[in-house]
Amino acid sequence: MIPGSTLKGQVLFNGHDLYEPQVDAVLVRRKIGMVFQKPNPFPKSIYENIAWGARINGFKGDYDELVETSLKGAALWDEVKDKLKQNALRLSGGQQQRLCIARAIAVQPEIILMDEPASALDPIATGRIEELILELKNDYTIIIVTHNMGQASRVSDYTAFFMVDEKRTGYLQEYAQTEQLFLNPQHKKTEEYISGKFG
Repeated sequence: MIPGSTLKGQVLFNGHDLYEPQVDAVLVRRKIGMVFQKPNPFPKSIYENIAWGARINGFKGDYDELVETSLKGAALWDEVKDKLKQNALRLSGGQQQRLCIARAIAVQPEIILMDEPASALDPIATGRIEELILELKNDYTIIIVTHNMGQASRVSDYTAFFMVDEKRTGYLQEYAQTEQLFLNPQHKKTEEYISGKFG
């Protein structure tokens, strides 16, 4: 849709290329949840933010239990359990982001993609999101995009370092276990970026 843009390579999920024309995007979204940089709760109640995705995906279970379990999984239940009918837009930014995480886990995806999930939040809310990621990674594969090197070192098991230059955009420079990448990078550009000497 963008003139001059190109796409090369594959994105494989369970052995299938997500860019193949026959891939059903709706089915993919049931298996891969997304949390965006800016919290984006629906302009509905807290309860409906959680129940809506499950409902359109044909959930037949107990919605009250699903909402409670999802909010507990996102460390938000104790803060909102008495105001589930309140519009979600009235929550603080950090609470809205945790609500978006609860909404993502309500449909029990295999993977949760997080694009800079704490960049719009204050340090206290950022800390809560990082604690939540550490808890959720026991049950989900989480892929997080962050420019915050400290955050990457705190929450990830593996780190991929991507670069941009005059010839290529978004190419993989290095991938390794997080501790190895931060303490013993194999490429000079990775080492320069980590040490703050890049530029």
